[in-house]
Amino acid sequence: MTNQPRGDLEYPTIPKMVEIVSSQHGDVAAIEDIDERVTISYSELGPAVLQSARAFIASGIVAGDRVAVWAPNIWEWPIAALGAQAAGAILVPLNTRFKGAEAHFVLRRSGAKALITVNGFLDTDYVAMLDRAVAELGELTELATRVVARGTVADETISWDDFIARADSVSEADAIARRDAIQPSDVSDMLFTSGTTGNPKGVRTTHSQNLRAFRTWSSVIGLQAGDRYLVVNPFFHAFGYKAGILSALMCGSTLLPHAVFDAAAVLERIPRDRISMLPGPPALFQTILARNDLDSFDLSSLRLSVTGAAAIPVTLIEQMWDRLGFDNVVTGYGLTEATGIATMCRFDDDAETIATTSGRAIDGVEVLVVDDDNNEVPRGEPGEIVVRGYNVMVGYFDDEAETAATIDGEGWLHTGDIGTMDERGYIKITDRKKDMFIVGGFNAYPAEIENHMARHPAIAQCAVIGVPDERLGEVGHAFVILRAGETATADEIVAWCRAEMANYKAPRTVDVVAELPLTASGKVLKYELRATKHS
Repeated sequence: MTNQPRGDLEYPTIPKMVEIVSSQHGDVAAIEDIDERVTISYSELGPAVLQSARAFIASGIVAGDRVAVWAPNIWEWPIAALGAQAAGAILVPLNTRFKGAEAHFVLRRSGAKALITVNGFLDTDYVAMLDRAVAELGELTELATRVVARGTVADETISWDDFIARADSVSEADAIARRDAIQPSDVSDMLFTSGTTGNPKGVRTTHSQNLRAFRTWSSVIGLQAGDRYLVVNPFFHAFGYKAGILSALMCGSTLLPHAVFDAAAVLERIPRDRISMLPGPPALFQTILARNDLDSFDLSSLRLSVTGAAAIPVTLIEQMWDRLGFDNVVTGYGLTEATGIATMCRFDDDAETIATTSGRAIDGVEVLVVDDDNNEVPRGEPGEIVVRGYNVMVGYFDDEAETAATIDGEGWLHTGDIGTMDERGYIKITDRKKDMFIVGGFNAYPAEIENHMARHPAIAQCAVIGVPDERLGEVGHAFVILRAGETATADEIVAWCRAEMANYKAPRTVDVVAELPLTASGKVLKYELRATKHS
């Protein structure tokens, strides 16, 4: 598909995009939070975001400051995020599955000045969890404002209503001046991703990068004004925030947040809320298709879908067309360092292409498969996937060495993923150069998990690999060496991991071993460990 809209030319910045679409779409619903019975029309969206920006300015936020949002998919999330960006701040989303230490690391590393969070989501007290991490790991000296958007307001926090009331002390003219001073090349967000070093790194991308990438994404999908977009993917993830919030608003669609993934609840919402755009992992659609009562649901509103992040049977794509009634179903490939998107299938590709490949490069982006010397390999031969173009990140936050190690001198982003490219330019991901594995659509990085597990008082050394799982695709398995004189069972270690880190990271199983296989230089031979679990 060529001659796609250029989002960066239509809208100079994300806040200006909000202003423009608010004037274009009038009383059409921009956000519908069914659970809270809150509907914000496009004509109301611009003023709501500007009011949020005024509250951030009144709270001392200046251009370039970082503002974190640690909350599920609720209507306050986009209003807070877009308001922070309109105040000139850089958005830092936090994973709702994070435990206190994980959130503390990102807040401290980013130097976030404000945090928007919740209490009580899935029975989790986020404020108390963070307070415990602060007591253990040290004060977050930069974090001056903590807002509880939903749930009990704790000490040293304020409610969403009290936060928004701060806007009264800042004039609209001052907020508009702040918003209009933002440049397309300014950093709009910083999403943290882990890697082989084990410590999450802040990936910085700009207003113009995100607007261009996800206007292109929307055009390939076919998203348009009038679509009703159920966002099941978490807002804290690049997909939920960029392909969800930004794409929906750029296109004049209605954004419907969905806070808790549950296939039955999603199925019930399709006819009730007249959903036309429904992305999700293959497991979502497989679960829906397996329902005995599927024919009793009116699915005629469904039009568009994006799936992936796990193995996809060709028959699933065919059933999504034939039984669920989707017009367009596509898959794609991206990573946080590439603004979240690099390749996509196209709506007119055949089912086998959509199911078994991750598509070809989006407009304005180059993708190659190369050998260790950066030479392109013959088509069909495996090599590392590299990406170059406007979508490549500005760089990691305060980490020039890691940035240089990831983006070479010719501008190629080295993804660490191994794949092949066919004669059409379509890629298949076949392996991972790094050790990352994917748990239910979430990237899990062994080095980060191992760093967390090193805090366990009984663990002397550990190694984590991904192992197959029928429901989630892969899950973590840990090999653990205990400290001399210490005792801990596998079940006890698993329980500790579940309490100390996000659920998708926590290993599901543990082997307590006397030693680990090592190279001559002392590195763990992960392939030997994998062989013991796959044999």
